[in-house]
Amino acid sequence: MASMDTEVPALLLRLDGNPFHHGTLGAVRTLGRAGVETHVLLDEPAGPVLRSRHLYRAHRRPAGATVDHPRLLDELRRIAALIGRRAVLLAMDDRGAIAVARLATELTDHYLLPSIPAELPEQLTDKSELALLCARLNVPHPATRLPGTAAEAAAALEEMGGRAVAKWVRPWLLPPDSGLRGTSLVPDAATAARLFTAGTPAGSRLLLQQLLPAHGTDWFFHGCFDRDGRLLTGGTGVKTRSWPPRAGLTAVGRWVPNPKLTALACRLAAELGYHGILDLDFRHVDGGYHLLDFNPRPGAQFRLFTDAAGTDVVRAHHLDLTGRPVPRGRPRPGRLLVVENYAAVALLTPAPGARPTPTGGRPTVEAAWFAADDPLPFLAVLGTLARRLWHKASLRLHRR
Repeated sequence: MASMDTEVPALLLRLDGNPFHHGTLGAVRTLGRAGVETHVLLDEPAGPVLRSRHLYRAHRRPAGATVDHPRLLDELRRIAALIGRRAVLLAMDDRGAIAVARLATELTDHYLLPSIPAELPEQLTDKSELALLCARLNVPHPATRLPGTAAEAAAALEEMGGRAVAKWVRPWLLPPDSGLRGTSLVPDAATAARLFTAGTPAGSRLLLQQLLPAHGTDWFFHGCFDRDGRLLTGGTGVKTRSWPPRAGLTAVGRWVPNPKLTALACRLAAELGYHGILDLDFRHVDGGYHLLDFNPRPGAQFRLFTDAAGTDVVRAHHLDLTGRPVPRGRPRPGRLLVVENYAAVALLTPAPGARPTPTGGRPTVEAAWFAADDPLPFLAVLGTLARRLWHKASLRLHRR
């Protein structure tokens, strides 16, 4: 196990308001198990993450403290004063990554941060900017359209063969109560027109993206890079199950080595001057890896890529920012990540598309929620799911 600097705490920042973000729990556990005093800044009063025995303290985000709101800066400074020493600040969602980059110059006295251009996370998470970036760097990317009217949205869908993927150009601007998903399938022109109209009050423009063939394989890359662009640790994996199917989050993922994809990810990081943790989503179709999303922060499934030394991208990031060497542990390909609440429903549907041949031997399973040394978050998830099922059953009985 890497020798962590346990005198340097960590603050995990999440602004998206999702209480069931298993990536945040994974970060709390991996740092807490290493002896790092771990804080979180969230906006929900309760949730599974707050039940973890590895969490030192939770802080509530002030109402109205959004990406560029001065209240967020004030709150981060207040927490730094409570902690009493410089801490590693790690954003766990796109909103947080954008905020930290914008506020970096005002936070360097209080926190250890990666050295990246202030505008870079916003460019990478903006779906239209990502398409332009891929064209400039010669990286395969699905054809995209940015309609200006509802009629143009319907026409663009017809050009793409009648089906496409809808994405919001700046998904972090979607209000939490909008009911809109960051990514969804568009089956017909009427849906395309409706989504375009919904984008105006939602604060983000609609982007239509070519739906790549279903026989493609969904890959992801997680990596941590130092300030010189050197890959410290990471890996490539296959999304064997997702929810919703073909356009959702990883329900079951497998660590599958892919040197070609790793080389592509390293080239991207080098050309962008990227420092820190990134999470890339690809679909492999007809010999090419098409970049679908570039997330400038840890992906929710980052714990899949934990090597034999116990190092993952979050621990590597802490080691890097505190000036400690990152050990090269033996990779453990074949490991599985299972997100229990998504996998339970995803496994009931057929797995579309071709999948790489699994590595030999019985795989090690990393559960997103369950951990023998930290059972309360898993029990909290079970309790919430049971309440939701009971509520739905009660409504059905009432209608009958």
